[in-house]
Amino acid sequence: MSQMKGSKNVSKMAFFLLPLGIAVNFIGGQVATLLNLPIYLDAIGTMVVAALCGPIYSVATALVTGLLMSITHPTNLVYIGNYLAVGLFSGLFAYWGFYKNVWKSCIAGAVVGLFCGVAGSTVTVAVMGGYSASIRGIITAFQKLEELHAYERYRPDLIFYDVLGDVVCGGFAMPIRGGYADHVFIVTSGEMMSLYAASNIAHAIENFGKRGYAKYAGLIQNSRNVENENKLVEQAARESGAQVVKIIPRDKLVQQAENQGMTVIEAFPQSAMAREYHLLADKVLEVTES
Repeated sequence: MSQMKGSKNVSKMAFFLLPLGIAVNFIGGQVATLLNLPIYLDAIGTMVVAALCGPIYSVATALVTGLLMSITHPTNLVYIGNYLAVGLFSGLFAYWGFYKNVWKSCIAGAVVGLFCGVAGSTVTVAVMGGYSASIRGIITAFQKLEELHAYERYRPDLIFYDVLGDVVCGGFAMPIRGGYADHVFIVTSGEMMSLYAASNIAHAIENFGKRGYAKYAGLIQNSRNVENENKLVEQAARESGAQVVKIIPRDKLVQQAENQGMTVIEAFPQSAMAREYHLLADKVLEVTES
C-alpha cells in the first residue's frame, strides 16, 4: 500500500515537474546561445526531473525537449538520441542514489557532461560532416545555390546573406570562411544582450579580416526604442572600431507589412519607412564601394 501511495505521489509530482523541466531546458539552451556559453544548459531540467522523479520521467522530459528544439532547428533531430541518452543516464544515476550525496552528484554531472560532449561530437562528425546543425543548414543553402547555378543565371550586382549571429555554433562564420562575403554588417539594437552579441561577433570578424577574409563594415541599428539607444549603439561602434552605418527607426508599418506577407517597400512604397530602407541601401553601397 505504501509503495502504491509513493508511486502516486511521484506521478503527481511528475505531472507538475515535466512541463517545468522542459521549460528550464528550453530557456537554458537559449541562455547558453545568447551568452555564448559552450555548456549544456539545455539538460538542467532533465537532470532535476531525474533526481526527483526517476528515469522514465527524465527520458520523457529529454524527448519532448529535443522535439521542441527541432521545431526551430530541424537539423537537431539527428541529436535526438543524445537527448534520450542524457535523460536515461540522469534517471539511472538518480535510481542508484547518486543525487543523495554532493560528491556523487558531481560525479554524475561530470559523467553526463562528458557523455554530452563525446556523443554530440561523434554525431556531428559522423552525420553532419564535422559541422554543427546551424552551419550544416547554411552549407546546404550555399550548395543548393551553386547546384542551381543561381549566380550564373541571375548575375546579381550584390548578394546579401542574412545569417543569425550565433557565436556558439559559429553559423555566421561560414559565409566568411567560404569566401562568400566581402563585407559584414552587424544588425543590432540598443538592448544589452544584442550589443553584447554584436561586440563578440565584431571581434571575431576583425580576426577574420586580419587573415584576409571579409571586412567588418559597421553596425546597423534596428531600433527598439530603448532609453539612450542611439548613444549606446554609437558607443558600441566606437569600441569595436567601426561606425553606425544607419539607424533604422521603429515603426508599426514593419509589423503591418509582415502581416500582409510583404516587405515595407512592397506594402507601403511611399511611406517614410520605405524611404529609410532606400537610404540604408544607398549607405550600404557607399560603404562597400569605398
